[in-house]
Amino acid sequence: MEYQKLLDLIEKYEKDLATTAEAEELDQWYDSFEQEEGYVARMEEGERAVFSQRLFGQIDQQIVEKLSPPTLKFQPVFRWLAAAMVLIAFGWYFYPGFREAGKAIYPSQHASRILPGGNKAILTLSDGSEISLTDAENGALTKQSGIKITKTADGQLVYDASASGSPSEASNTITTPRGGQYQVNLPDGTKVWLNAASALKFPLTFTDQKSRTVELSGEAYFEVAKNKHQPFKVITAVRPDQEGREQIIEVLGTHFNVNAYPDEESIVTTLLEGSIRLNNRLTLKPNQQSIFAYDHFHVVPADTEEAVAWKNGYFMFANEDLRSIMRKISRWYNLEIVYQGKTTDNTFIGTVSRFKEVSEVLNILELTRTVHFKIEGRKIIVMP
Repeated sequence: MEYQKLLDLIEKYEKDLATTAEAEELDQWYDSFEQEEGYVARMEEGERAVFSQRLFGQIDQQIVEKLSPPTLKFQPVFRWLAAAMVLIAFGWYFYPGFREAGKAIYPSQHASRILPGGNKAILTLSDGSEISLTDAENGALTKQSGIKITKTADGQLVYDASASGSPSEASNTITTPRGGQYQVNLPDGTKVWLNAASALKFPLTFTDQKSRTVELSGEAYFEVAKNKHQPFKVITAVRPDQEGREQIIEVLGTHFNVNAYPDEESIVTTLLEGSIRLNNRLTLKPNQQSIFAYDHFHVVPADTEEAVAWKNGYFMFANEDLRSIMRKISRWYNLEIVYQGKTTDNTFIGTVSRFKEVSEVLNILELTRTVHFKIEGRKIIVMP
């Protein structure tokens, strides 16, 4: 079915103007996605793999189930809209002509060029002095208590404790701004990736300490170096309205992601491998996710790919509401978000590169016809 004809049929159905024959044609087109001779099946193998991995992670009925949960009204409409989004999104990535068609249907109000974030951070030393890792030259930055601190060409901060002959009680803090991210290699060999608007406080050395303890605000992915004699602990604070409660993650060596932003309702901890213990009460297994709020834990199966998508350079929305998506966009592009009118209750699924201009990300969201955006300076206005 031709692209424009598909959109016309969907619009007719939404307005209750579609004939029985037109409705049946829509049904047949949609069903072709699950047939051997269907639209997706006719793609080249390489195209289908990229389409699957970058846009939805799978090509089957689950796409529709996530885009049209039972709570949505007008569910039959969303059944075809889900399939249309598959075609539209595919065209957006692989056929430039579709991009122009999309712009014609959904007029762009995104005149401002707002570029994505990058490797930006501030290192605060134990004496209070600061080093801008954004501006600093690559190479050795400084030494503290025999610890050599180096900035690498690929955006990493490396702590080399091999020359340190004595323990130190000093600590450093690395802070990423809105629109920034950074990787730090701690003195024990642990690697930490920091997302935008995050901060990690850690000691210069872990020598003669019972545990390797760090403090996190924001979001980070950890690859903890194994040391069975010295557990690694991550302390995260919760929202201001839950003052006095904190989450403590204890591990020996493992990979996990922690989302602990102050403006989120809960702390979300996702385990990829190994095991971790939370507040000495709960043990997570690989592919599990803990949601912690108001001193209560809720464990669910984890979508690990979605949890670490930010680290791999993507926004991945897995049945996610609009306000949650806009918080992510706000942090990464350093933008203010303003809402006008009622926000859509629909949820979204899809994958978009974090290294596109914000207008491209917003245009893709607008293809759903459930939300529109306008950019004024560094402000995004969200409209029905």
